[in-house]
Amino acid sequence: MRIKTGFVRRRAHHKFLKRAKGFRMTRRRLVKTAREVLLHAGVYAYDGRKAKKQEFRKLWITRINGALLGSGLSYSQFIKKMADQKIELDRKILAEIIQDDPSTFQKIIKAVK
Repeated sequence: MRIKTGFVRRRAHHKFLKRAKGFRMTRRRLVKTAREVLLHAGVYAYDGRKAKKQEFRKLWITRINGALLGSGLSYSQFIKKMADQKIELDRKILAEIIQDDPSTFQKIIKAVK
């Protein structure tokens, strides 16, 4: 007696097609194409999660550098002096302070100098 995989295969295929919703043309209709596209999409999503962290770090550094323009310190000098003074504020927190409370950032600059 021959055993067919109808239900099991259909369920597996349906998982791919469900995840491929919103794709264009055959990418959402054909299982083989949908599987390939989802594989690539997963790779792009993984890379994007890593790139997002790099982009935010660049943004924070740019904000800090911009806020330091009038103080006579460069970004690298500021970070070095903060490390020497043992002020442990990371770039994300410094960028938030600059946006939310610039007067506090000026106090930090005075403490570093």
